Amino acid sequence: MKLLITGGTVFVSRTLAAYSLAQGQEVYVLNRNTRPQVPGVRLIQGDRHDLKDCLKGYRFDAVVDTGYTRRDVTELLEALGDYGTFLFISSSAVYPETTPQPLRERAAAGYNAIWKQYGMDKAEAEQALQQRDPQAYILRPPYLYGPGNNVYREAFDWDQTHRDQVNRKPLMAFIDRNFR
Repeated sequence: MKLLITGGTVFVSRTLAAYSLAQGQEVYVLNRNTRPQVPGVRLIQGDRHDLKDCLKGYRFDAVVDTGYTRRDVTELLEALGDYGTFLFISSSAVYPETTPQPLRERAAAGYNAIWKQYGMDKAEAEQALQQRDPQAYILRPPYLYGPGNNVYREAFDWDQTHRDQVNRKPLMAFIDRNFR
């Protein structure tokens, strides 16, 4: 399989690039080449907001995009041309925090008071993708943890837990509403 991964140098995209190589796939990464690359990937150096013709002449069996905004997705799709399967790694931040748990795939996206603009940007990116490629896959993980995590995730959970221990009323209301 000929696979394109946007990013490919940090956390999820880096792990995916290394894993895919180990599976014998031909892995291309699209990034600015400002960080060390996973050994064995084929670098396509470019800024996703100034792609010009850097993807011209390529055809990928699958594309995995870790973009954040409508612009990210739209500009990548315009530069790609023909491709097989498209997977967009979004976030459960697209769901309002009041969405009943467990989350359902068809639950409506909307404003989330915790994730604010990040969640709205991801939702708009999803919409742009679905307009251009209704067959694309969208993955909405709630949180991603592990080696190489470069964002405020685990600490966020601990901070929220501590805050809720100080003010247990919101936490207990959540438990009552969802687990009793």
